[in-house]
Amino acid sequence: MVGEPVGEVSSSANLDPEALGFMCGLEIHQQLASGKLHSRQPSVLYEASMETLSPDWKRVERRLHATSGESGIVDIAARFEQRRNRSFVYVQSPNSGLIELDDAPPQGLDSDALDIALTIAALLEMHPVEVLQTMRKQVVDGSNTSGFQRTTLIGTTGKIATGRGDVGVGVLLLEEDSARKLDSERTPTGEKVFYILDRLGVPLVEIATDPDIIDPDHAMETARAIGTLLRSTRSVRRGLGSIRQDLNVSIACGDRVEIKGTQDLEWIPRIVRLEMARQLHFYRLANELRSEAGLPPLPPNRDDDDASIEASVLEKATSCLPFEPEDLTEIFADSTSSMVEQGLASGNRMLAVRLPGFAGRLGSKTLDDDGAQMPRLGRELAGAAKLAGVAGIFHSDELPAYGIEQEHVNRVRENLSLTDADAFVLCIAPEWQSHLALESVIERARVAHLRIQQEVRNVVVKRGAPEDGTTSPMRPLPGSARMYPETDIPVHAIEKPHWEYILAHLPPTSEERMGLLTPLGLSANQIEALLGSELDDWIHDPFSNGKTFPESTTPKSWASLLLDRTRDDIAELATIDVQDVPWPLIAHALVVREEGSLTREGLVPLCVKALQQGAWPADSDGIRAWLTVTAEHEGFKPADSSTLEAVIDEVLAEKADFIVERGMGAMGPLMGVILGKLGKGADGKAVSAILRERLS
Repeated sequence: MVGEPVGEVSSSANLDPEALGFMCGLEIHQQLASGKLHSRQPSVLYEASMETLSPDWKRVERRLHATSGESGIVDIAARFEQRRNRSFVYVQSPNSGLIELDDAPPQGLDSDALDIALTIAALLEMHPVEVLQTMRKQVVDGSNTSGFQRTTLIGTTGKIATGRGDVGVGVLLLEEDSARKLDSERTPTGEKVFYILDRLGVPLVEIATDPDIIDPDHAMETARAIGTLLRSTRSVRRGLGSIRQDLNVSIACGDRVEIKGTQDLEWIPRIVRLEMARQLHFYRLANELRSEAGLPPLPPNRDDDDASIEASVLEKATSCLPFEPEDLTEIFADSTSSMVEQGLASGNRMLAVRLPGFAGRLGSKTLDDDGAQMPRLGRELAGAAKLAGVAGIFHSDELPAYGIEQEHVNRVRENLSLTDADAFVLCIAPEWQSHLALESVIERARVAHLRIQQEVRNVVVKRGAPEDGTTSPMRPLPGSARMYPETDIPVHAIEKPHWEYILAHLPPTSEERMGLLTPLGLSANQIEALLGSELDDWIHDPFSNGKTFPESTTPKSWASLLLDRTRDDIAELATIDVQDVPWPLIAHALVVREEGSLTREGLVPLCVKALQQGAWPADSDGIRAWLTVTAEHEGFKPADSSTLEAVIDEVLAEKADFIVERGMGAMGPLMGVILGKLGKGADGKAVSAILRERLS
């Protein structure tokens, strides 16, 4: 039995998770390195913004509407989104076609994406679903052109090992990623949102853990363990935005809240602790409001809630907080506030609502012990209003401010017939939008009498990073009504031989990969870098055909090529994408170099020439013969040792006085002179070794 919660909201780091009945689970979304899930388009992401979009890319404008599913119920989150009165402009990137535009039916699951998802399920020790049924998950925020996301249950009842015990993994889903938001603009009739379709349909897995996470730090550890396992497959995408962590957080006196927008693992503990503090604050506020209204208190544990009591409390709160917006535009006609002046000049209206008995309850901005904003009702009301598309609100606990003077505050209170115990909220926007925003404010004020509502929230991000770890409301938590079968995609059975094949071809774990690298004579830094860059497979299979390097070439020298900029330099010189530069070609060039037929300086230009002239791909003997002949023809064949030493000795004799003056400091200038005399045939490493020996 959880007792009355103890702890200071201002000190979230010191809250006791166990005493507060803490519960937490993760939802990990990881993009897969395959083609799009249902269209067979490539999963290419373009570095495009509104300013750099190609004028040749087609644009389509649409509106989306919430509809009832097979249950006949309209999902609460979908219904809310529809009320926001938004239109959507979709930019058709080169890797998006009729399926992405929802003008053609989808194809079945991409086979590569399915195998990757099954591999991940096997690594998590999950049980695969015998028959895959793709479902539609209703989404009307514009991020899916169809108004829904396609998702398929792949596996159930797995686990991930952590240093503090196993965490259950309830489900693994294979689904399509959403379109990428470019920009939005406010119009007199609503908001217009711009999306690009390059990301829409990129396959991703959603991994949902059980609520086995012990505390905020354990949440970070669990997310890191899952991320490490995913990367071990070498079949997931890397880079910003390729993996996202959603947090499901609650304490006993609160309720489940889903927090999105967590990309940096280091922020997870702080975000979780601040949500615990927020739920604690609003539990206490609810009981303060209930006490003043003579209503029964909230139990400290949500499991003890009485549905009939909570219904009566909401009924009482609704009667005390009617939605009665007042147009106070004329009161502010002489306001000198720049925000107000600009709003009225644009034809907006200033509407107001009363909040009886809420004076001092809305709060003003204060910071906790760690510099994060303290939870306050005024901020929650502003968040609710912003979901209607407005920039924000003014409320009485923080006025006068923003250029609004006490004189205008007094006029508002007089016109609304308020007592000292009453609060008010103002909103300046197009009349329809201000009306919707203030309706959301009143609804949020009413539920302040209840337990914290289940909802989806976003981490507040400014300048690309979390502002302080706090969150803002995003939408109500979706219900079961949003899911229904996808009728355009037939069911897919996972046959026993298919699953057995997946089990027999699992990739090595991180520990196993480390063990495979250790005997190769690599440095600790090389091993760490190879694993971090996910290049270790190329150490073992440099030619992608199971062959190993000849004795003339060491794994250490190959590791150096894998880790330096060789591949990037080839791509830059050839003006192609770095992913289009084949590692096996570089590996063959290394063999030719180590056998003494190609200089270090010649490796990059000869690889470029092989790609441009069509000499690659070829069989091993063919490409090495081509590289050897071309190196000699282009002047990249190393000078023999006698020639090398002769040139070095000649330069040393010419620069004897300079050497006496500078000592080892002459090394750099002498290298330049020697390499100039030798031309393309110079091997800088060999020259350096001989020169250093001579000078010492």
